[in-house]
Amino acid sequence: MSLYYEAADALLQQGDIKSFIFNNKKFRSPPTQIYALAIETLKSSSILAEVVENASLLRQERSLKPVLSLLLVHDLLLTKDGIALPTLHPLKQACLGHKARLIAEMTRARLRRGFHNIEALKESFRAGPKPSQGKANHPRWVRINTVRTTLADQLKTTFAGYTPVTSINSILISKSVPPAKIYHIDRHVCSLLAFPAGTDLSLTLAYKAGHIIFQDKASCFPALLLSPGLDSGDILDACAAPGNKTTHLASFLSEACEGTLQRGRQKIIACERDEQRSLTLKKMIEWAGASDTVSIKAGHDFLDLEPIDERWRDVGALLLDPSCSGSGIIGRDDEVRSLTVPRTDIPILEKRKWKIRKRKIRTEQIVPDVAMVQEKPEKKEEHVQLNERLMALSAFQLKLLLHAFLFPAANKVVYSTCSIYTEENEDVVMKALNSNVAIERGWRIMRREEQVDGLKEWNVRGDVKACEGVVWQEEEEVVADACIRCIKGDEEGTMGFFVAGFVRGEHGARPEGIQSEEEWHGFSEGDEDMSDSHQLKQGDYF
Repeated sequence: MSLYYEAADALLQQGDIKSFIFNNKKFRSPPTQIYALAIETLKSSSILAEVVENASLLRQERSLKPVLSLLLVHDLLLTKDGIALPTLHPLKQACLGHKARLIAEMTRARLRRGFHNIEALKESFRAGPKPSQGKANHPRWVRINTVRTTLADQLKTTFAGYTPVTSINSILISKSVPPAKIYHIDRHVCSLLAFPAGTDLSLTLAYKAGHIIFQDKASCFPALLLSPGLDSGDILDACAAPGNKTTHLASFLSEACEGTLQRGRQKIIACERDEQRSLTLKKMIEWAGASDTVSIKAGHDFLDLEPIDERWRDVGALLLDPSCSGSGIIGRDDEVRSLTVPRTDIPILEKRKWKIRKRKIRTEQIVPDVAMVQEKPEKKEEHVQLNERLMALSAFQLKLLLHAFLFPAANKVVYSTCSIYTEENEDVVMKALNSNVAIERGWRIMRREEQVDGLKEWNVRGDVKACEGVVWQEEEEVVADACIRCIKGDEEGTMGFFVAGFVRGEHGARPEGIQSEEEWHGFSEGDEDMSDSHQLKQGDYF
């Protein structure tokens, strides 16, 4: 079976494990199964490496490689079903022959760490490592899926044994293992709860039934800013997979139609260019109970949609959350995720005299998961590469935004990224506002006072300096104040994020003397170079 070899490949590759697995067309095992095995082994690799070393497994079973041994021993000792291989498979036999010794070493390692049983040990893996002193945890954000249930119902059932706290800070500073059973009701996003880091709700009936959805608070802002209602017309989600924001939009429509005869008259059109990710989107929509509301356009590139096509005549609002640098994602560039692998035996040297210097032998070898295995490029080169990447991304993001402005019936567009860079955020907003298509069609920024209450009260706004330049509709301070930013890892407990809304004002020509920053002549064939930017952004539980 290829599962263990594919999971080993994932653990050894450089970069993001999830992206590597789900975008790999050559893997034969289900990507969800590979990912679960790889991540759970990664979390427990420190103790697994200790067990493998002390049981002398690699010295006695030469066919086993270090990372492969971690995966096999993980399933043998930490899962109910054991190693997922036929009984006579050589890899399984290699581990079963040492099962008693492995169990004994696991027991010793567990007791040394102060865990009275194996379940307590596994709970510590789910909770993750304890944060350094004074460092706040990133909360577990949970959105109540109001398509299927209500906040009140979930507080009475799923979270009946939890205690509410009035401050998000109580969640951020909670460091107990297992996590404390407390929650905080968010004040900006309706039906959103925060739990201490490490809270595992994936086994609850509510999660399995699609009543709760794991989604970062900042990731809820785009749908909240759009806030579609009965007068919004159809909503087009341009970059829909994996579907968190799509199902959030469905919740707004569900609530707006409650008690009316409008249910089913409006639809959400969810575009996803990649066929494989379209399957993920479809599963998400079905799981959330939004199939009656959402129409999935699998394999449809948003840029290939002709705005004047009769099929899109009722599209009144669009949500654009395109591919970006992902620099705002919690865990991205914060710390290097490491895999602890067991040491192999010392190689046999030729028979000659060697001067041996005694030294303390390390019991663990840390293998970085990110590009520390290669020579680190010079900082200047890194800076140039980042700038080039940001320029390419922002050009593609602007292209999507200007295309959204072309839909005839549209009167509201929301643009968002999980990036901290102005190149992908305020710069894109300014170029869009100064574009010929925006000026000719009457698009302007959605001012702060026009935003829904939850976001109107949000205090972190755009960068004024980044909004300098000619915007004939508004002052630069107004544009910056209309932009919404989330600071990665601050006291609000969000990821880094950016959101801006656009609304359509009066139609008419550009005021005399005003020149647009770029004239709009449609898209050229050369613009297709950014087609790979449709790839799904990482960590989007959010």
